[in-house]
Amino acid sequence: MSAQSKPVVLPQNDNVAHALAGAGGGILSMALTYPLITLSTRAQVESKRPGSETAFLAAVQKIVAREGVSGLYSGLSSALFGISVTNFVYYYWYEWTRAFFEAAALKNPTRHSKKLTTVESMIAGAIAGSATVILTNPIWVVNTRMTTRKAASSDDNNNNNDQKEGETTTDVEAQNKAKTNKKPSTIGTLLALLKKEGPQALFAGVVPALVLVINPILQYTLFEQMKNTVEKKRRITPGVAFVLGALGKLFATTVTYPYITVKSQMHVQEGNRKEGVTEALKRVVREEGYAGLYKGIGPKVSQSVITAACLFAFKDVLYEYSVRLRGSMARKAIA
Repeated sequence: MSAQSKPVVLPQNDNVAHALAGAGGGILSMALTYPLITLSTRAQVESKRPGSETAFLAAVQKIVAREGVSGLYSGLSSALFGISVTNFVYYYWYEWTRAFFEAAALKNPTRHSKKLTTVESMIAGAIAGSATVILTNPIWVVNTRMTTRKAASSDDNNNNNDQKEGETTTDVEAQNKAKTNKKPSTIGTLLALLKKEGPQALFAGVVPALVLVINPILQYTLFEQMKNTVEKKRRITPGVAFVLGALGKLFATTVTYPYITVKSQMHVQEGNRKEGVTEALKRVVREEGYAGLYKGIGPKVSQSVITAACLFAFKDVLYEYSVRLRGSMARKAIA
């Protein structure tokens, strides 16, 4: 019986199960924390002008008053699609690489454990992160454009209304109504981007994104090492995974935040001239000081920590469920 419960294809199925669990956990976590992403992204790309930076609660009130509650969820559909693809690709390649290292460890007589070392965890994270960035960068470019567009269009509406005091109320209302109705969908944003700037615009910010592969490397390396330590004393429950995931993400996001800011700004750059990473970093420091590299870090760190913590908790539950479901389906097929 025990021999039948471990088919040869189990490692491959485990990769898919981990990938699906990661995608599902990412969707749930993203949906819960998306307003914080909106606040952080807009803070990262807003210009440095008087009154442009607002406190957390003031920023929420400003968006709700200007765009309604739905303004906090601008670009949610593309973000959910993006996080599902991102997590699926990441976890598939991470688990594949980890299985490779574990198999090699079993064949090595000098290794006392198949647990990943710190270096192996970092290599696995680098491979998975690089594959994820290249495949999903276009999704996040579109999402950033959608998240920031409403803020810009609302400011334009306010400015235009101030300039058109001499026009009739009917004219102004008609113009504002026409602008309000122009809210492109994800596909509309993608097509407009391709038409105006070409396919290369979909890979804006890919260099800082590749540099930011260090974020999940730091996060998952720290998580794996803490997990290995805790497992020696107790079982890893969803609650423990929640805490370990939060600690790992808090450290990783704090260290890499300046590159997150630059990546968001590069995503919304328009025109033929695109800044490089170094140019963008120097420009932000020159115009806004070093504090400019950390715009929106409050909501971003809060969102990242909560999302990562929920992700690890949800992922373990979803993974166990998917394994049980797969086993049930296999038994039914045999019967």
